[in-house]
Amino acid sequence: MAAILQSLGRTVTAGFALLIVIALLVGATGQSIKFDWAYWTFFMRWLHILSGVMWIGLLWYLNFIQIPTVPTIQPVEHRAAVTKFILPNVLFWFRYGALATVISGLALAYMNGYLLEALTLGRSTIAIGIGMWLALIMAFNVWFIIWPNQKKVLGLVEASADEKAKAGRIAMLTSRTNTMLSIPMLYCMAAQSHGGF
Repeated sequence: MAAILQSLGRTVTAGFALLIVIALLVGATGQSIKFDWAYWTFFMRWLHILSGVMWIGLLWYLNFIQIPTVPTIQPVEHRAAVTKFILPNVLFWFRYGALATVISGLALAYMNGYLLEALTLGRSTIAIGIGMWLALIMAFNVWFIIWPNQKKVLGLVEASADEKAKAGRIAMLTSRTNTMLSIPMLYCMAAQSHGGF
C-alpha cells in the first residue's frame, strides 16, 4: 500500500480503481449502471464537482494558508522555495481546475436543458444562473488577471522589481476577490436544487 501512496499518479489511479470496484459491487446487488442520458448527465455533474473541488480547494489554500504564511517564513531566503517550487505547481492545477469546472458546468447545464435560461437569469434558474455568472467572473479573473500577473512574479515574464511587486498585489487582490465570490457562488450552485432559495 505504501508503494501506491508514495506516488501521486498511483494514488489517483488507485482512487479510480476503487471507484470501479465500488461500482461493480453495487452492480452485483442488482443496481447496475445504465449508460443512458441520465447516467451521462450524472457523470458530468461528478466531473464538475471533482474539478470544482480542485479549483476552489486551491483558491482557499492560497488565501487561507499560503498568502498569510509566506511573509512569516524566516529566514526570508526560504520564501523563495514557495515561489520557485510550490506556487508554479499550485497555479497550474488552479488554472486548469478552473477551466475544467467551467467547461463541465456549461456542459452539465446544456445536458440538463437550462444553459441559456441560466445564463439569462431566467426565473426558474436564477440561483444557478447567478452561481454560473459568479464562476465565469472568477474563471476570467484566474486566466486574465491572476495568471498574467503571477507570470511576472514567477519570473516567467520579464519584469522589474517594482512591476513584480505591483503584479503580486494585483494577483493577491484578485484572488481575494475570487475567495469572496466563491462563498455566494457555492451557495447559489447548491441552492438551486437543494432548497436554498
